Amino acid sequence: MKKEMTFKLAIIPLVVMIIAMAVTVIKLDEGPHIPLIIGTSVAAIVAWYAGFKWQDIEEMMYKGIRLALPAVVIIMLVGLTIGAWIGGGIVATMIYYGLKIITPSLFLVAVCVICCIVSLAIGSSWSTMGTIGVAGMGIGLSMGIPAPMIAGAIISGAYFGDKMSPLSDTTNLAAGLTDTDLFVHIKHMLYTTIPGITIALVAYAILGRKFANGAMDVHNIEQIIKVLEDSFVITPFLLIIPVLVIVLVAKKVPAIPALVIGILLGFLAQIFVQGGNVADAVVALQSGFVIETGNEMVDNLFNRGGLDSMMYTVSMTIVAMTFGGILENTGMLEAIVKQILKLAKTAKGLVASTVVSCFATNATCSEQYISIVIPSRMFAKSYREKGLHSKNLSRALEDGGTLTSVFVPWNTCGVFILATLGVHTFEYAPYAILNFVVPILSIIFAFTGFSIVKLTDKEKLELKREDKIAL
Repeated sequence: MKKEMTFKLAIIPLVVMIIAMAVTVIKLDEGPHIPLIIGTSVAAIVAWYAGFKWQDIEEMMYKGIRLALPAVVIIMLVGLTIGAWIGGGIVATMIYYGLKIITPSLFLVAVCVICCIVSLAIGSSWSTMGTIGVAGMGIGLSMGIPAPMIAGAIISGAYFGDKMSPLSDTTNLAAGLTDTDLFVHIKHMLYTTIPGITIALVAYAILGRKFANGAMDVHNIEQIIKVLEDSFVITPFLLIIPVLVIVLVAKKVPAIPALVIGILLGFLAQIFVQGGNVADAVVALQSGFVIETGNEMVDNLFNRGGLDSMMYTVSMTIVAMTFGGILENTGMLEAIVKQILKLAKTAKGLVASTVVSCFATNATCSEQYISIVIPSRMFAKSYREKGLHSKNLSRALEDGGTLTSVFVPWNTCGVFILATLGVHTFEYAPYAILNFVVPILSIIFAFTGFSIVKLTDKEKLELKREDKIAL
């Protein structure tokens, strides 16, 4: 007989996982896989103690993994894209012209704005970071700008579009789960997101000033440009490939076929533009591109990519989702959220609790989508009872879920960024300004009542009528 999943039982796996994570990641400087396996094991034991059969527990883990399979496919395709685009000279071309055009003092602002535009057009932070972000890291490093700053600016720009684009899966998910019109949802997010990106751009402009007036190593940049010219065929025609991928996704071509086209074109560019052979192009796809130029910075930047480079991220995603699958499907997460709801006695506290719960779900279930799905289920009824419009909930889900996923090293987003941009979560966190400013603004607005919209009497009657029909 199954026992009720109480808060005391539900919190055990979480506490054990956090302790194991702290010891392993912070003290031992190792990856988060083992702590998550420990957490999964403890969650399985607690579920068994509560009366769940092993077959059911196993199926819960598989359900969690199945939820992450679309992300796993994208992760692998991004690895292939990086390998193909480096081998095809596409990344080298973007870096070459970037070094020619962008000045160090404006770089952080420029790369953030570019990522904003691209991610808004295609609706994907991962695709933006895996393409434009990789080139941006190369340009910024060549200018002597610290990697964490560059990564933070790229992340802020990429997640602006991920949050605000009508093509974004998280944007559609948050609107759909809360039964909010998509464009009503996007319009309501402007209140927190526009001030957030404005603060971020001002901060990047201030940070960029220290790299002007002599801080720029002109000789170093000239040397890198010379190495790129000697090592790759640089032509503006190669820029057609990333532009084509962006246009395809903007035209609502799904991300997977659009990326596959980009990979194929990069593969062909390595053979027919760069003069490589088929074997080298295949190696770039499988294990990454390899080059020895004698310039350490160029070698470090371009010796990367390929399917193999993403296997750490893939395994991390699978392990994380087994933990999240058990927590969600046994009711452990629900028990934790119910305890949080006891503290949210007012409308103000409810919105703040939603934002905090989304971040907590990101930390416990390690997946951005779950941080939107579960709180949307848990809080929807409470928003109605307190007379709040559903767009308050949909905005809080994105403010607390979509954006904060990057701050959890074992979350699929944090792991993806490490694999793609090569910067650890703890390093880029202070510079991913949009991602932490917006949740803070969301909580402040909740307690001040600014932009918190209540249901009209007509809307309340309509909801009651819909509830009666549903019954």
